[in-house]
Amino acid sequence: MYYESINNKKIKFLNQLKLKKYRDREGMFLVETENLVKEAYNNGYLKELYVREGININLDVETHYISDNVVKYLSDVKSSTGIFGLCNMKKMNLKEGRILVLDSVQDPGNMGTIIRSACAFNIDTIVINDKCADIYSSKVVRSSEGMIFNMNIIKCDLVDFINNIKKSHKVYGTNVNGGKSLKNVKKNEKFVIIVGNEGNGVSDILLNLADEFLYIPISGKCESLNVSVATGIILYELGGE
Repeated sequence: MYYESINNKKIKFLNQLKLKKYRDREGMFLVETENLVKEAYNNGYLKELYVREGININLDVETHYISDNVVKYLSDVKSSTGIFGLCNMKKMNLKEGRILVLDSVQDPGNMGTIIRSACAFNIDTIVINDKCADIYSSKVVRSSEGMIFNMNIIKCDLVDFINNIKKSHKVYGTNVNGGKSLKNVKKNEKFVIIVGNEGNGVSDILLNLADEFLYIPISGKCESLNVSVATGIILYELGGE
């Protein structure tokens, strides 16, 4: 089918998925670019494909063609590829093992980068709270480079979660004011790493539940690291091969 007008009911529906309340209600979200579409397809989450007239992508999925006006209407970027995928949200459950807990990470770019790093360094599950950036927002999905389709992510009360998981996992809290250097940490098959908000770090209530604190030694010229950078370093040290 060919969609030319932005006033079409289906096109308006796709545009609504830019907002979290509609994504949550429908259980679907929109991705843009060929790379993200193919990641969604390869993992079984691509429902429908929408591409600019003249573009050919050979995927075994319901495909529709759209005009330039519709491309501009749906796109969140300045220069669109004209390739969009309607995706089903993932059904995710806790996978025990290597667990990353995110305490109120609010920047979509940081969230997406952390998801990508978690996938790269063998994290089994990411656990987030309701103050974190929405994992299905376009900025998070783009920043993850599609790794959101390969990562298990659950949302829950973090205090309850950590209290329960402490019985079987060692819990590490990140604290810039002290703790054990990553160089001195013994790798465990089962662990929980807690990283915190961009401005405030990990909340005191969660820090009090940690078995040990971690910190990354850095030059005195630099006060702190961006949360996604710091998380990547920690995951490399504890979760890498």
